[in-house]
Amino acid sequence: MRKRSVTVRVARWSALHPWRAVIGWLVFVVLCLGGGIAAGMNSATSEDFRVGEAGRAEALATDGGIPLRSTEHVLIRAASGSMSRPGPLDEAAAATAVKDITARMKALPEVASVKAPVPSADGRVLRIPVELTGTEQDDQERVPPLQDQTAAAAKAHPGLVIEETGDASVSKGVDDQRNKDLQFSEAITLPITLITLAVVFGSVVMVGVPLLLAVTSIMATMGLAMVASHLLPDTGVGMSMILLIGMAVGVDYTLFYLKREREERARAGGRLTSEALVEAAAATAGRAIVVSGLAVIVSTTALFLARDVIFDSLATGTILVVAVAVVSSVTVLPALLVKLGRRTERRTAKRVARGKPVRTYGEKKPGRAWSLLLAPARKRPALTLGLSVLVMLGLALPALDMNLKNPARDSFSRDIAAMQGYDRLLEAFPEQRVRHLVVVRAEASQADDVRAALGELDRKAYADPLFMRPADRDSSGTPLVRSSEDRRTTTLELNVPHPTYSKKAEDSLDHLRHTYLPATVGKLSGVETAVTGEVPRGVDYVGHQNDKLPLVLGFLLLMTFVMTVFAFRSVVLGLLGVVLNLLSVGSALGVLVLVFQGDWAEELLSFISLGGISSRVPLFLFVILFGLSMDYQVFVVSRIREAALNGVPTRRAVIDGITSSAKVVTSAAIVMVTVFASFVMLHILEMKQMGLVLAVAVLLDAFVIRVMILPAALLLLGRAAWWPSGAIRRAEARAAEARAVQDHPALPEPHPASLEPRPAPSQTHPAH
Repeated sequence: MRKRSVTVRVARWSALHPWRAVIGWLVFVVLCLGGGIAAGMNSATSEDFRVGEAGRAEALATDGGIPLRSTEHVLIRAASGSMSRPGPLDEAAAATAVKDITARMKALPEVASVKAPVPSADGRVLRIPVELTGTEQDDQERVPPLQDQTAAAAKAHPGLVIEETGDASVSKGVDDQRNKDLQFSEAITLPITLITLAVVFGSVVMVGVPLLLAVTSIMATMGLAMVASHLLPDTGVGMSMILLIGMAVGVDYTLFYLKREREERARAGGRLTSEALVEAAAATAGRAIVVSGLAVIVSTTALFLARDVIFDSLATGTILVVAVAVVSSVTVLPALLVKLGRRTERRTAKRVARGKPVRTYGEKKPGRAWSLLLAPARKRPALTLGLSVLVMLGLALPALDMNLKNPARDSFSRDIAAMQGYDRLLEAFPEQRVRHLVVVRAEASQADDVRAALGELDRKAYADPLFMRPADRDSSGTPLVRSSEDRRTTTLELNVPHPTYSKKAEDSLDHLRHTYLPATVGKLSGVETAVTGEVPRGVDYVGHQNDKLPLVLGFLLLMTFVMTVFAFRSVVLGLLGVVLNLLSVGSALGVLVLVFQGDWAEELLSFISLGGISSRVPLFLFVILFGLSMDYQVFVVSRIREAALNGVPTRRAVIDGITSSAKVVTSAAIVMVTVFASFVMLHILEMKQMGLVLAVAVLLDAFVIRVMILPAALLLLGRAAWWPSGAIRRAEARAAEARAVQDHPALPEPHPASLEPRPAPSQTHPAH
């Protein structure tokens, strides 16, 4: 007897002990969540985010005792006039307000210093710079008391408009908006998921099973993620990814298992118990779920190669939630199916006892729509393959012009109050848009030389039209230089009036790093220099991403090939899987560039175009899309291989396998597209881009790759698709031999005794 796999053995135990399995799962969820709450979340610090020269500059400044701190700006203007053109400022009233605000801010422990008010060029707006204590990473926690005092001052001076903006206010506003967006996304996703599942199963009870497992899997993963954060610090995006991927794969895996159990029930026609049906489903669907989950997990580990704390957080959340979803599907799901099956059996028995008719369950075959969709690949595979590949390549072409950008503040939604204040700040003080910070480390004996060189650098920079001197400094003003107590570390601040993602802002950095620094401070011997700020961070981050992308992509391609060969014992399918994944990812990224790199869709999707794609999006999407593409690859090809191993000719196995998996693939795709598409309606640009490209990729994968390209390729390859495995060839040989024996009985005539009827062989399911 063939030894049962671990998946089948676990499912069998769960089916025989359903209450133990259910209670064990609930205990696991509670322990994970409780352990996570007890451990708490370990958030990433400023040091964890440092990349490239900008990160080195921040380390030099911090080590030298000049930590980078956030500055809030309190703006005072007249209540008369318009937002863009305020009326004349009452100097007496403004002076009173300045005094009040200064006193309020200085009394707060979160405030390091309050500088003198700075008037705008037209004198209609006053700006009070307020520097926070602590580090930039802590600013969101420290800024609420400042906002409260600003609001109180605004009430105390009704004749003036007093508002606050700055890095900390904007960051807090973005986080608050992100949380509201996620709640909105969940409110949309759940109803559509319920409707989709209800259409698939036609049963309210069966709808609850995928949602129950998905939600409990997410809860358990959140607890595990808190524990894991003590090894890999959380950056605040991990939980969002757990919700996003957890709902998608949780429903996906459960849906596939449920569909297979119902097929087994229809095939058995009431001859097998619920326990036997669940075990039979585990032998096929259970294995496919495990292989698919492993493929996603292995693909996601590629994010760790990026050596970036944000990708570490994303990878951790994704790996944990996929692993937990797989565990729930192969452990507690069989128990739930058995309980539901026994309930159905009891109802059937009661109806029989009462003499009422019993409707036997029959799995509905895919309708005419799927037959029509598969018709091109079935009738003209070469033409279908060629045209489909050309369409996918055409969609992928724009990706070649992808321009990576750091979105920073300028791309954030103007629904955030701090961003509205930010726009008014820049209108009155355009030089506050971008600040470059030059950090110099030298011996204390060189301090005077360093300051003199920085003064020369300051003059050269402000002679460049890419830079703009602050409003509170004239052409002969003293440079904004700070020195550490030991005189070994010195910083210089320079201002640029251009958007963070603009070419002019990047050019100003290039001039600073490669022209002005070498010509001034760079001439001093034994001096270490580096430049940081929002633009340097973005430029260095993009450079870091580009350096890591070949390594990550190479790893993904290798793992896709290895996992496919492992799952199906076929090198040809491994190579085909790599090509299909590249087509799927490339076409989705091409659509992403078409939509977001230009400005034609700005009003439609409510975003401000960067003239490029957010720098984190492509690398993350490569990994996630490769994993999700493997989901469908495993599910569909598993059905084809299963049929082929039963002796079905390859052509028929391809058509039957894809047709039989059509409904579940479509349903899973609808659920995933719903989850991902809801992110397009969010305010955060990165989330919009991720949502769109994931939704497009799933649609293309489900309806083009798996319906057009995959079947056409397999039909053209025929038996060669399974090379070098001989299992399919042997299965076809056995089937052909059986048919030959049936069509041509052996000679000579058998002995009359052999003509006596024999008992029919038992039709035990292959899993048993």
